[in-house]
Amino acid sequence: MAASAKPHDDNLSAAPMLGDHLAMDLLNTEARNDDKAVEYWHSDADVLRWLAQHNIVPAAEGGAFAAGELLAQAKALRSLAKGLISAFKAGKLQDISGLNEYLHAYHSMLHLAPDNNGKLVLSRIASGATIASLLGPVAEAVAQLLVEANVELVKQCEHPDCILWFYDRTKAHKRRWCSMALCGNRYKAAQFRKRGNS
Repeated sequence: MAASAKPHDDNLSAAPMLGDHLAMDLLNTEARNDDKAVEYWHSDADVLRWLAQHNIVPAAEGGAFAAGELLAQAKALRSLAKGLISAFKAGKLQDISGLNEYLHAYHSMLHLAPDNNGKLVLSRIASGATIASLLGPVAEAVAQLLVEANVELVKQCEHPDCILWFYDRTKAHKRRWCSMALCGNRYKAAQFRKRGNS
């Protein structure tokens, strides 16, 4: 695979949110397009935008950290998660101490509030404005996947040129593609062309 590049297409400017699980979407911040690696995180601002897409925002008082520190920690968590989830998929247990470091640094508190329909909802919110508070919910999602997920439903797209992950929540658990509109149709078109050339 070629060296990692910034997305050059407007449709690729944001990491795909096709994983149906925060841990899967974390892995999908790296992708592939035309045999080239696509890196969606190039700055702290990219990571903050991705976190905001997942409703993870800094505490009201804001956070101060050195430039590039959030990016470095987010990429380290992604790499760690990829190793742990790949091992989980293969039925092996890897060293979880790195994930525990993220979990132990995450300080949060329970918060009760009404949702848009007026129903009370209990949620967990960060109790600080540190990088650990921003990445804590992501680390927690990875840990929950490893503890609670059905390993058979943790899948990678079957298209040979795609590396995206997803959690198969379909009723029949027969999902094969990160997106039918993207990889599913690309695969079917390629198969049709092969049959036409035979």
